[in-house]
Amino acid sequence: RYSWPLATASPEDTVTQIFAEKFAEEVADLSDGKMKIQVYANSTLGGDRDLLETCSDGDIPFVVQNTAPQVSFMSDLAVFDLPCVFDSLDDCRKKIDDPEFYSLISDVYTDGGYHLLGMADQGFRVMSTNKPVNSFADFKGQKIRTMENSYHLAFWKALGANPTPMSFSEVYIGLQQHTIDAQENPYEVIVSNNLYEQQDYVVETNHLPHLISLIVNDDFFKDLPEDEQEIMTEAAQLATEYAREQSDARIADKIATIEESGTQIITLSDETRKEIREASQGVYEAIRKVIQPEIYNAYMDKE
Repeated sequence: RYSWPLATASPEDTVTQIFAEKFAEEVADLSDGKMKIQVYANSTLGGDRDLLETCSDGDIPFVVQNTAPQVSFMSDLAVFDLPCVFDSLDDCRKKIDDPEFYSLISDVYTDGGYHLLGMADQGFRVMSTNKPVNSFADFKGQKIRTMENSYHLAFWKALGANPTPMSFSEVYIGLQQHTIDAQENPYEVIVSNNLYEQQDYVVETNHLPHLISLIVNDDFFKDLPEDEQEIMTEAAQLATEYAREQSDARIADKIATIEESGTQIITLSDETRKEIREASQGVYEAIRKVIQPEIYNAYMDKE
């Protein structure tokens, strides 16, 4: 049978790729080889925005990608830009897996023309810098590169930092030439792109989870026989669990690499995290205004 394409904009050696490959493998196993998915990594079939559009059109049925580029297509996904909501990755994953919250997010994807099959992660985004951060005041004036996302910019401004949107390809040189002091990304990105080589500290701000969604064109999914839909749903669950396990193992490995290089890892105190949350209230309000109240409330509910 013809292989259905699944595309990512991420390099091969990432949790995104592991998630995609595991899903394809489980679909083949559960269907006894009758259902085949071919994974195309590294923007072979287009960048994040292109992939979302071609998935929506049905040309590429499956896409695995971070939620950040999807906000411009589905504004309710800005809920994942709410800073410092979770103290641990386990808390974050419990929230994602909570049936009520997952159902609300699934509906957002369905309204956008997609079907959400699963959501894994690359852990939290953390800050790397050449200026140590031991208190809230230490964020002041730091020139930090961010993604071009208004909520991310507002968050760092609220901390007193000086955020600068910059193409990711320019970050290493920017750090090397000291046009920026700092940047923020998951551990995996900091190590795979050797950013830690140009930084003295990694600060565990854990300000946002780096979530990875597995989506399929909704019409394509609905047109499949029920047994094939069930296979895909089960395969996605298995792949999500596996990707999370791999993410945890890889984070521990990346931390070891960073520490061996002499770059120091700083864990923030509960008091500093509290100050960050208080300073971020404007960002919370801005996001609350543009997303459905029930999604905001379900995400923030700590029960």
